[in-house]
Amino acid sequence: MVTPATAVVDCGGVGYLLEITLNTYSAIQEKSEVKLWVHEVVREDAYLLYGFYTTAERDMFRLLLGVNGVGAATARMMLSSLSVEELANAIASQDAKMVQRVKGVGAKTAQRIVLELQDKVSSVGGTAVPVTGVAAQASAKKDEAVAALVMLGFAKAAADKVMQSLDANLSVEELIKEALKRI
Repeated sequence: MVTPATAVVDCGGVGYLLEITLNTYSAIQEKSEVKLWVHEVVREDAYLLYGFYTTAERDMFRLLLGVNGVGAATARMMLSSLSVEELANAIASQDAKMVQRVKGVGAKTAQRIVLELQDKVSSVGGTAVPVTGVAAQASAKKDEAVAALVMLGFAKAAADKVMQSLDANLSVEELIKEALKRI
């Protein structure tokens, strides 16, 4: 059963209700069998499942959740209003006005999304897409190391600058140690 907002997925006789985007709905509405990529959100009062037709859409959803002030409902609304490519292109080109066109996203939130995610999307063949795989892991390690340095009392700008010069193949601990030598 599929509606524009939800899909019930039958897994071995058990039905799971997944909240979906309009883009996912458009891709699956005429199909009897589909494979959806799931993101689970566990809250105090509920377990929520979000389904996506592509891994790129799920990856963008996860990136959006990492932005302060953006929850699952807002992220889903953004991915219903814009395709992954449109959203990634808007972020990569720092077009906060395009992001702000989504219902429920104000100017400050749009600017924060662009600022925080511009390094986490990349252009591939003229189309921006979420950074995944090795590049995302390297970025996550560097972000974690920067956060640790900030907690140690170093300025975020200084930590970011030093982190850019370090090898992404290092572990988080090694990144921190090297950064401490260079700050």
